[in-house]
Amino acid sequence: MELGTGQFAQSLPHLRALVLGCDFLGFDMEFTGLHSVFPQGKQPSLFDSPAEWYLKARRSVQKFTVNQLGLSIFSNEKSNKYVARCYNFFLFPTTFGVMDSEFSFQASSIQFLTHYGFDYNKMWSSILSCTEDVRPCVGVGSLGTQIRKWFLKDGIPYMNQVQEKKLQQGLLAGNWKVRSTLDKDKVKKVIDDVTCWVPSAEEGDSMVLHNISGFQLFEIQLILRQAIPDVWTEPFGDQKVMVKKPVVGHNMLMDLLHLHDKFYKPLPESYEEFKRNIHSLFPVLIDTKNVTKSIWKEFQFPRASNLLEIYEILCSDLNPTNPTCPVIAHASDCSKYADKKSPHEAAYDAFLCGSVLLKLAHLLLGSDTLENGPSFSQYLSALTKYLNQVNLIRAGVSKINFSGTDVPSQRPPLLIASVRGWPGVDEEQIYQILKALCKFDVRRLTENQFLLLSNKFKDVRVVLRDYKAHPNLRISLYHHWRHSPQVNCLLQICGIVASWSLLAFVFGGSQWYAM
Repeated sequence: MELGTGQFAQSLPHLRALVLGCDFLGFDMEFTGLHSVFPQGKQPSLFDSPAEWYLKARRSVQKFTVNQLGLSIFSNEKSNKYVARCYNFFLFPTTFGVMDSEFSFQASSIQFLTHYGFDYNKMWSSILSCTEDVRPCVGVGSLGTQIRKWFLKDGIPYMNQVQEKKLQQGLLAGNWKVRSTLDKDKVKKVIDDVTCWVPSAEEGDSMVLHNISGFQLFEIQLILRQAIPDVWTEPFGDQKVMVKKPVVGHNMLMDLLHLHDKFYKPLPESYEEFKRNIHSLFPVLIDTKNVTKSIWKEFQFPRASNLLEIYEILCSDLNPTNPTCPVIAHASDCSKYADKKSPHEAAYDAFLCGSVLLKLAHLLLGSDTLENGPSFSQYLSALTKYLNQVNLIRAGVSKINFSGTDVPSQRPPLLIASVRGWPGVDEEQIYQILKALCKFDVRRLTENQFLLLSNKFKDVRVVLRDYKAHPNLRISLYHHWRHSPQVNCLLQICGIVASWSLLAFVFGGSQWYAM
């Protein structure tokens, strides 16, 4: 089911009920861009600590926005049968009163999503206003486009808590204006209806306005309160529900960053504060990317490069005739994906996340101990060691632990490249030379020495073999006590001090003997 601003308010009570009654949620997002254009040498790197990586990712998240959110709501109907209800939410930032967001589009992201069938025509079909300009983003090599001050009819508006507070302060101060999503005829009819009712109304009387939903409800209230000061308005059925359910994603760190920034609060500067906030909002997170990386070799599965391939491998590996295997069906009112693959559509990827989770948990639990099919709580128990561990693609650690201390990663050893007869060489030149063979992150150590890091042991073995005796670029294992400039400096100082001490002893001793 696809939901925009016109259907969201009407569907929300049903969605809340489904979430309250479900066992877990599959989750995915699509963005207008993924990574900002970084200055040379400042890109995310294997040399980054988690905190350093976070600050770089924070910059990208602040620049782009979410255009689609997918939920797949999984419920255990009976025994080993699960029913999935999938929803795509088309989103667009709130543009109202003092609220006005700026964001960028990254051409590569748009091209990627369009290739996989993302319907931008549906998202952009009804632009109601487009003031000021459309202009290229500022930045070297940027391919994005920045759209300022516009509003899309079908995108569900949203804001975070800080934006909400800013809007409330503006409203209380009387400092607001409406760029309305309502057409003028509808506004005029509402005002006419209320104006005709007011003369005959007594204190305490009320009337109900129909066919108004979503953000229009808020706009109509502001218009009426300003146009007719003697009346007061209030919405019906304003309930808030706080749910804490297991949330499942695949390589979901960027999704969590955007969730925090767009719907909760702007991302803090502190990495640890970000971790605490996410864990408070979502106490049970499961990243299927992290789980598959941990167990893939153990079960000797073929290599998979994306979520759909992982799903298909697991579907073929698990015997469908085994009565204990999880059986996953689409709800009758959400059957779009029953016979259609839609990779990189948010709701479909959310469905894949949830399905992969069940199949992985079944493998981990082991068929020998199962008789009538496991409960979801048993599946969660099998996944205990992976809870709140979210994959981190390119940094000094391989995953982030949202419920504790990050664990150092087991990655290939650090290498050192020593350059001879190549004045003025920099990190980019070293990177380009090695790129044809394998991919390394490069960081300068001294004028003629560079540190190399890879996340593949195979690449390390290749360069150690091919560059062991190279005339201009020799690569070897890095040893701290041998190669560290700080250690070498300290040893030189100690050597100087020792030499002077020896000289003082020799000459001082000679004078003593002479006396």
